Amino acid sequence: MARISSLHIYPVKGCRGIALDATRLTSTGLAFDRRWMVVHPDGRFVTQREFPQLALVDTALHDGSLTLSAPGVASVEVRDTLDGAPMDVQVWGDRCLGIDAGDAAATFLSRHLGRPMRLARFDAARPRPSDPEYAGELPAFSEFSDGFAILVISEASLADLNGRLEVPLPMNRFRPNVVIADVDAFDEDHMEALTSSGMELRLVKACTRCQVTTTDQATAVVGEEPLRTLAAYRMHPQLGGVAFGQNAVVVRGVGATLRVGQSLEVVWSF
Repeated sequence: MARISSLHIYPVKGCRGIALDATRLTSTGLAFDRRWMVVHPDGRFVTQREFPQLALVDTALHDGSLTLSAPGVASVEVRDTLDGAPMDVQVWGDRCLGIDAGDAAATFLSRHLGRPMRLARFDAARPRPSDPEYAGELPAFSEFSDGFAILVISEASLADLNGRLEVPLPMNRFRPNVVIADVDAFDEDHMEALTSSGMELRLVKACTRCQVTTTDQATAVVGEEPLRTLAAYRMHPQLGGVAFGQNAVVVRGVGATLRVGQSLEVVWSF
C-alpha cells in the first residue's frame, strides 16, 4: 500500500502551485491543474525554462475565479469561463484550442515578465490526447501539462536525492501532483498503477527533468542542482535524460475525490 502524503495543482502552467487536502479527479488529471497557460502573442507556450520569474506568480482559486499576484504588480482576477476570444496555442508539438483570458491578465503578465504576454484558458472542445506511444490504447488526456495528466513522486525518492546533495531541496522543485509515502525510494519506477475504490491511475512514462528543477521556487534564482547530482545516478537510457517521478493517466474514477492520507493499492509492473 502507498499513502497520499500531499496533493498539488498548478492552475497556471509554470506558476506557483496550490497544496490541497482533497481534490476531484477529472479525465485530464486533478481539477484545475494546468487549466491556464501563459503564451506569447502568437500562442507559443511560456514556462520557467524561458522565464524563471514565473515561479514568483502566486495562484489562488475561489468561487469560479483565478487570482494572480506577484511582487510589484497589482493582482488580477480571472473568471473561469469560455467567454473570451478563441485562440490557437502550442504546447511542445501539440496545437490546442485556448480561450483568451482578457486584457487585465495580459497586462499583469506582461508587466511581470517584461514582454508582451497573454493568458489562455484550456478549451475542452478540442481534447488533448496523451502520447499513445506510452499511453497505448487508453483514452488518456491532459490540459496544458507537458503531456500527461498526473505526476507522481514518492517522499522516499526525494529523501534519497537529498541525502546526496549538500543542500536539501523541497519537493516543489519537481512540481508533482500526487506525492506518495510508505514506499521505498524510486518504487514508483516499478508501479503499473495506483488504485482505490474504483479509481485507477496508470503510470505510463518516467518523467525526464529539465532546468526548471534548478530554479528556486521561492526566489526564481537558477542554480545547478539537482540536475548535476541526478545525472550521476538517474539517467534514463531509453529516454536520454534524467528521470525523477512517473507520469500517470486517469483510467477509472473520474469524479472521485483524492484525499491526503488516502491509501492506494499498488499494482506492480513485475
